[in-house]
Amino acid sequence: MTDQHPALNTISAGKLRLANRAAVAPMSRVSTHGDGVPTGAMTEYYRRFAAGGFGLVITEGTYTDREFAQAYPNQPGMTTETQEQAWRRIAEAIHAEGGTVFMQLMHGGALSQHLSGTRAASAIQPLRTMLAGYSRKQGLFPKPQAMNLAEIDAAIDGFVQAAQRAERAGFDGVEIHAANGYLLDQFLTDYTNLREDQYGGPVRNRIRLTAEVITAVTRAVGSDFVTGVRLSQGKVNDFDYLWGGGLADGEVIFSAVHEAGADYIHFASEGQGFDHGCLTREGDSLTKLARDVTGLPLIANGGLHNPSEARRILDEGHGDLVAIGTGALVNPDWPKKIAMGQRLLDFDPGMFGNGVDVESQFRWEASRDGDSHAMAA
Repeated sequence: MTDQHPALNTISAGKLRLANRAAVAPMSRVSTHGDGVPTGAMTEYYRRFAAGGFGLVITEGTYTDREFAQAYPNQPGMTTETQEQAWRRIAEAIHAEGGTVFMQLMHGGALSQHLSGTRAASAIQPLRTMLAGYSRKQGLFPKPQAMNLAEIDAAIDGFVQAAQRAERAGFDGVEIHAANGYLLDQFLTDYTNLREDQYGGPVRNRIRLTAEVITAVTRAVGSDFVTGVRLSQGKVNDFDYLWGGGLADGEVIFSAVHEAGADYIHFASEGQGFDHGCLTREGDSLTKLARDVTGLPLIANGGLHNPSEARRILDEGHGDLVAIGTGALVNPDWPKKIAMGQRLLDFDPGMFGNGVDVESQFRWEASRDGDSHAMAA
């Protein structure tokens, strides 16, 4: 008899009380009809993860205000009563399957493929080009305007109001998206933040906005409501970026979000595996540092659909939970398959051949299943 995979163990740490340590990573699916309102297909999409045994489901990045936050045309939002009620149905579906759900709150900042006039930490042209599949727009991102202090305050208020809506809709918590090159990460990153006020300069100032968002949200929600934060080095438009100060930067950043009131840290690797994005240039583990500095639960991310890699990350102390991304799309029952020793399916990029939205995924699945049945016959 083999030992139970550590991802299947329960976790009780701080405010986290989860049936296991397997989480669904947030993945942008741009599946609304342009109104930011989650659809019935999205409800089924999220429900399947809880039915498949994931202890925690983290939603895709959800925009927090209707002025500057929206990153993609069909991205869901949490800014209106209609959006809130649609998200309520998703939370109820996940809870009915025994799962826990956090909403990821996101401000796109300079990396918006929806807005023509964008705001960011500084008026810096974003690197590279817009992401294929997320909108009809292609080419360079628009050059943003630097946010003034009133716009910064409005952005903070957007996070607060969206968090309050998530709480009213029955979510168990929110995750503040301060990673992957979006607004809060634009303030944190040295080359996108050239400000000379209290939000610019040394890393302790560049993490200030993220800390202020966390503090404002935690003060506005109930004591049992979870407020986490997602951090990363790499970005959707700069996979290879690493924090210039390595562990020294990490100690400042992790301490700041802890002191601000974060209940957990989700450290993400952008696209190329855990070791690529979660280690410093010297090979030191930033996730281990985060756990040592803060004592907070740590969600690790990056190629962890591989059971042996997920076991290594947990056994070596790099994280307390593992977040599964594309591997969960083809294995929404990943925890149940791991428990039963069943074969996992490999992610097929063909799933996104006709778009990254949920309905395109479901059509792809139907075609795949039909082909497999035909071959079996």
